[in-house]
Amino acid sequence: MAFDTPHGTHGAHQPSANLASRLFNGRNVKRIRATGGRGIMGMNTLVLTTTGAKTGRQRTTPVAWFPGEDDATWIIAASAGGATGNPAWYHNLAAHPDQVRIELDGTSVDVVADQLHGAERDRAWAAIVAAVPKFKGYETATDREIPVIRLRRRTLA
Repeated sequence: MAFDTPHGTHGAHQPSANLASRLFNGRNVKRIRATGGRGIMGMNTLVLTTTGAKTGRQRTTPVAWFPGEDDATWIIAASAGGATGNPAWYHNLAAHPDQVRIELDGTSVDVVADQLHGAERDRAWAAIVAAVPKFKGYETATDREIPVIRLRRRTLA
């Protein structure tokens, strides 16, 4: 499915990718790798590695994850804390959905990303909000629909 969620017209402040935020993310990535996936605010967190949409460089970001329908899928939400715009990693996934890797529980997994839509997205979003109620606040902070992404283990063809 297409990655097609536009920016909203209002929302929370989205931090810039300045030196302080890069250092903070780098520290969280190290913590996630050391703890096997316990990262930000006690949530299950994975390390998401995407290919930059414009630069083609590898970009690594800590992201909260939620269980998918089986042990080969993971669900993530491009909430950006309820910001007006989608996070940079969302645009990277849209540009290169088949060039994605995740790290969790000390394992690196190549995955393919696809954005959920309609009833499937609504079910996944409800599960996310039930697991971490803070995500409901992100939804009410912005007028954009927060993209929900499924990461599926890539199989060799």
